Amino acid sequence: MSTKAQEVALDKALVARFKAGDESAFEEMVSRYWDRIYAMVHKLLRNTQDAEEVTQDAFIRAHRGLENFRGDSSFSTWLYQIATNLARNRYWYWWRRKRDKSVSFDQPIASESATTLAEVFPADVESPEDIAITNEFKDRVAAAMKLLNEKHREALIMRNVKNLTYEEIADELQISIGTVKSRIARARESLREKMGHELL
Repeated sequence: MSTKAQEVALDKALVARFKAGDESAFEEMVSRYWDRIYAMVHKLLRNTQDAEEVTQDAFIRAHRGLENFRGDSSFSTWLYQIATNLARNRYWYWWRRKRDKSVSFDQPIASESATTLAEVFPADVESPEDIAITNEFKDRVAAAMKLLNEKHREALIMRNVKNLTYEEIADELQISIGTVKSRIARARESLREKMGHELL
């Protein structure tokens, strides 16, 4: 049996285990495919943070859809398609925002003036209204965090607040890296559900 055939057979077995209620099968899928999906997405987006978020979103979508996965294509092909679509969506969303909103701070404020936008606007100074909105959003995130599953919340805090690597979190919690990634993906999915559409 070729290596490719062995991979397809193992994926089929993992899908069957997951459909039978074995959650650890999905954690094995995350471990098997995380690096490959991340590498592919990073090549498309050329941004580490976006690539990580899209990779996590791909596994969230896969987790949601796996129950209805019919196996018309291989699991890996299906997963790569999900990730590719999400990466394209992220790229076009970013591109439209930049196209619509980008203004050079070096350009003059008027055709008859040499004064630039950079000279008019103070750099990185938030208005009182901006600060109030930011603080309100932080409060809403903190309240939603308290509603998360304890293990999921713990992993998310270690990753996003303490900035630990997946390996460091796995060592500290004495669990596999696949389990760490799965918990963080689930935590972010739950947080999005609790926050509505405020989190992209």
